[in-house]
Parts: sequence; C-alpha cells; structure tokens
Amino acid sequence: MTSQISLASLLPPEKQKTHITLPIRLIDKIMGLAKMQRLYEANNMQGLAKEEFADKLLSVLNVTIEGEQELLSKVPKTGPVVIASNHPFGGLEGVILARLLGKVRQDIKVLANVGLQIFSELQDYFIFTNPLSERDPRNGPSLRTSMAHVKAGGALLLFPSGKVSYKERQQNRVVEHPWNRLVAKLVQSSQAQFLPVWVEGQNSDMFYRIESIYYPLRMLFLGRELLNKTNAIVKLNTGNSLAAKYLVAQQAGQEQADLARCLSVACTDEWRHDWPKLNTANFSSLAEPVDKATILTEIANLPAEQHLVTYKQFDVYYGFQSQLPQVVNEIARLRELVFRQHDEGSGEPRDTDKFDATYTQLFIVNREEGQIIGAYRMGQTDKLLQQNGVASLYLSQMFEFDTGFYNQQEPCLEMGRSFLIPEYQRSYYGLYLLWRGIGAFVCKFPQYRRLYGTVSISKLYDKRSIALMEKALVRPLSTVRARTPWNIPLQPDLQAFAQQYDLAEHLTSFLKTLEADGKDIPVLLKHYQKLGAEFYCLGLDSNFADTPGLLLCVDLLNMPEKLGKQYLAEGWQSYKEYHQQ
Repeated sequence: MTSQISLASLLPPEKQKTHITLPIRLIDKIMGLAKMQRLYEANNMQGLAKEEFADKLLSVLNVTIEGEQELLSKVPKTGPVVIASNHPFGGLEGVILARLLGKVRQDIKVLANVGLQIFSELQDYFIFTNPLSERDPRNGPSLRTSMAHVKAGGALLLFPSGKVSYKERQQNRVVEHPWNRLVAKLVQSSQAQFLPVWVEGQNSDMFYRIESIYYPLRMLFLGRELLNKTNAIVKLNTGNSLAAKYLVAQQAGQEQADLARCLSVACTDEWRHDWPKLNTANFSSLAEPVDKATILTEIANLPAEQHLVTYKQFDVYYGFQSQLPQVVNEIARLRELVFRQHDEGSGEPRDTDKFDATYTQLFIVNREEGQIIGAYRMGQTDKLLQQNGVASLYLSQMFEFDTGFYNQQEPCLEMGRSFLIPEYQRSYYGLYLLWRGIGAFVCKFPQYRRLYGTVSISKLYDKRSIALMEKALVRPLSTVRARTPWNIPLQPDLQAFAQQYDLAEHLTSFLKTLEADGKDIPVLLKHYQKLGAEFYCLGLDSNFADTPGLLLCVDLLNMPEKLGKQYLAEGWQSYKEYHQQ
C-alpha cells in the first residue's frame, strides 16, 4: 500500500476517491500536504518498509540527529518499558524516536495521533489515538492495545501531552502541555521501566503567531512545520530509565503524571550547567604516608580517657594536633586523597589549614594495620569563641552568622572535613564508627547538644541535582546566610512542580534520572536526614575548590530514640537526663 498524502487518506477507504474534492485539495495545499506528496513521489518513497521510509524521510529533509547513542544506550534491552517524550514539533519527533528505538527494541510501538495515518508506510509503528477528542470511540481499543503491549513485555513510546508544545507569552518560551495520567497508569499497571526523553527544538514563529490568533488553526500547519525542519539539527536528551517504584506519589494520578513530565523536562539543555574542568596539572603529588609505627606510638601516648570506642580491630579516639602531629599529618594526607577522588581537594600534598591546630580530631584507626580509615574535624565552639570570636570558626569563612545562630547561643560542635578511605566508603563499619565516636564524645561532654556543619556535595554530582537538593531540603533561617550562595535556580516547570508538591519526596527519582551513574542522595546527607537535621542554606566554600556545602544542624535530643541508643549506647539515658535537668 502506498501513501496518498492528503486529508482524504484519513477517511475510510471506500470514501477516499469520492471525497477528494476541491476544498480538500485546497486544505492539502495550505497544510503543506500537497508539497509533501510531491516530495514523496520525487524520492520514490512509495511502499518502502517502515525503517527505510523513516531513513529516507530524514535523509530527504537532511535532518541531523544528536544524542542518538545516549538514547540507545539507556533503553532497556528487554522487558516492559514506557518511553515518554515532550511534543515540540507535532510529527517529526515521532518518526525520529520510533526509528531509533526500533534499533534496540524491534517490538517498539508508538501511541500516536491519528493524523500520522497519512504515512501508510509507517503505520506498523503506530497505535493510533485521537487526543483532540476524548470521546472518540477509537481511543478505548487503542489504549487497551497499548496496555496489553506493555504488559506483555513490550516497549511503548508515547507523547503524554497529546498536543504540540505551545508558546507561553509572559515567559516568552515554548512550554510542554500537562501530561495525561495514562503515562503513570501504563507504568504502574505493568511495573514497566520508565524512560524520560526530551527533544530539543520548536516550531516556526509563524506557527506560534497563528496559535495566538486562533489556537485550533495551528493544527492545519503541522505538515508545513514538518517540511520546515529541512536541514534542522534535532537534539535528544535522555534520562536514565527508572523502575516503576520511582514513579509514585502520595496523590496518585495527576501528581505521577506531573512527575513523569518534570523528569523529562529536567533533561532539557535549557537547564544544563557543566562544572569547570578541574585543572589537576598543577596539583602537587600526595605526601608520603606516615609509617605505621609512628601512628601507633602517638596514639599509645594519648591519655586513656581520649579513647572513645573499641569495635573488633578498630578504635576511635579524639585528640589534638599538639598531641598527634604525625597522626594529623596522615589525616590531612588522606583527606586530600579522598577529596581529589570527588573532583575537590586543595591541590597540596595534604589538605590542611590553620584550623587543624585548634579543632578536635576524631578518628578511627585499624590497630592491627596502624591505618587511619576515617575522621571528623570538630570545633568546640564554646572554647573557640573565647579564643578569637567568630573568626575562630572555619564555617565563618563560608557563612555569615548572626548572634542569634546556635553557635553563639550555646556550646555546639562544628563538624567538618569528614572522610572515609575508599576501602570503607561502602562498609557498615566506617560511618557507624564515626558516629559511635561522636556519641561517646558527647557523653563525655554532654554540654554539646547541637551539631552543625556542612555536607559537602561532590562535584561528581550534576549541578541540576544540586539545585534540586537545595530546593527540596533547605528551609532558610534568618540568622545565617551564605557568603557565596548557590546561584542556579530551578527550571521554571520544576519550580512550579516544587510549589505544588513535596519535592523532597521525589528527590531520589530526579537524581536517578539525571546522574550519569544513577546515584542517589549522598550517603552522609541521607544519614543527617535520618538524624532529623534541619538544612538552612547552600553555599560555596572558596577555601575548598568552591565545593557546594549544605549547612545543617542536628539537635541530638530530637534524633530518633533508636539512633540515640545506637550512637550514645549506655550513655543515651544519662545524656537526656543532663539536658532535662
């Protein structure tokens, strides 16, 4: 069967010849369908297989596609998957995506506008629906066919807006229409993977001028818009595929559809910000490790009360640079080693500064190997403020603290420069022992009720992810502000989503979509959340390679009882009684 590219082709076969009248020919000309028919005939596209037809059409239009390999690498090779895209052009994106997806998934089907029936060669790709008429009797069977296809383990592409993107005049930008709830229903009922795609581009200015005059009239010009894409560059941005459990919401239905839409929007180039490439050429070589004997000798000379915890072959201590000069050198060397792995670091042989001399070092040592495996640097604010006021606090370089902030109202511990060496970053022992050590320390010094500090967010995170974390977690406090604030706002559609829904509930879904390796919220940040931390602002640390730091405070008395018993152990009850009195 060959195509007759005309409105008449949308009629039943028995009526097509009798209804090719002068009005239809006139409309075909206005819509650009007559020109498309000539192009179709001149390039011998009649009767081609769907793949050949799509390739020929894109070749004749000389369309350049960018992002093909990213798309193909992220499409699940087997199993049910729902691929959802924005709808910027009204036709070309369907042909492009169907052709590319078919290279990975030969079972690909596209839930598409019935208008694409004019290309009979492509019909095997499509399950047709009429998004302009919800009561069209053909829609029910189409949707049931789509559902059955996905439940059977197939791949389905759809454009959930059902309408071509429109021009928002106040913001002067092209905007995707709200998405139909069907996208979430398809994913949840079949427990399919969800793959968000964003197609960059827009239609001609004339198209948007026409829609501003009379919105329905623009549909007559979609054929012309397809031809207008001659020599176009079409960029595809693809997120990571997500399991169905990441497309959930407290308010099922529309919130899920809005989430799916925003996961696609988040992939847009409009909101992409790359980190400056870290210049490691001038970095010094790391200092030589401190030998095992020296480490163990310095630790052995500490007063017994500075030993905090023993667990298997590990011990947790606290001490000061004046007591442990070589241990602190090794801590500073290991800090630099770990931070460089996260695109941070000072570039010096060791990560050290003047605050190492005045802050308390809490650290874990493997006594059998004489190896430091992790540490925290803690500032006892009551002592530091007596020495040199607010300037004695490391974080005063990063934040402006009013006198009403906790660190000037009561004794606090300023926490920072935490690390675990690579071998222990995924182990249970590392983080547990650091916090078991902090718990033992505050049991010895119960005047410290609040811990505050920053969670450094590695530059291995996409800037978009960091902007989402800031919006989801930060609740500003009037008594503190960043000296160099984070200056990347949310994309407007995501800003609207965050105002309507709880962004924190969906933060994992966004990060797993955007992060190249699919990583989630940083482990230490998650840990602080479990402790009941409050987050006040996000700033850049100019002394730490402009690394973003999320300022937080933990009230130890308000942490969950289970964690209080875990980290303060037998001292938890007496610690609570101290503060109750």
